[in-house]
Amino acid sequence: MPRKSLMGSISSPKVEVIVDMGNPLLNHTVDGFLKIGTVSAAKVAAEETYHIVKRGSVSKHNFQNSLKKMCKEGAYWGTIAGVYVGMEYGVERVRGTRDWKNAMIGGAVTGALVSAASSNKRDKIIMDAITGGAVATAAEFISYLT
Repeated sequence: MPRKSLMGSISSPKVEVIVDMGNPLLNHTVDGFLKIGTVSAAKVAAEETYHIVKRGSVSKHNFQNSLKKMCKEGAYWGTIAGVYVGMEYGVERVRGTRDWKNAMIGGAVTGALVSAASSNKRDKIIMDAITGGAVATAAEFISYLT
């Protein structure tokens, strides 16, 4: 049975999380889920903090709703990121090369899967696949510039 472990370190400005699930595909998928899920939860926490400060008071009910929203958004965006990273890695392994095309295919498949899971019609699924592929490809090209 494979060994599973989780390690992390913080060195400014980069946070590195190492996930060892015994399988590289699972490692990449869980890593993407954790990183983007955490970012999404932090975004919701900042938004909710702003709303609490603006109202001037905090109640147990508001606090519970904020936590629920953080968990929901973190899980949603973490899942999408995990699917994307897993798809991109899988395409890289199948094609045997690492380039922007992997991001395009991974983004398109992820966009289609998320759209189909939302019970959208065929035209909307195709548009979401195109959008997912375009955004992933653009992000890949931007990462080449930095």
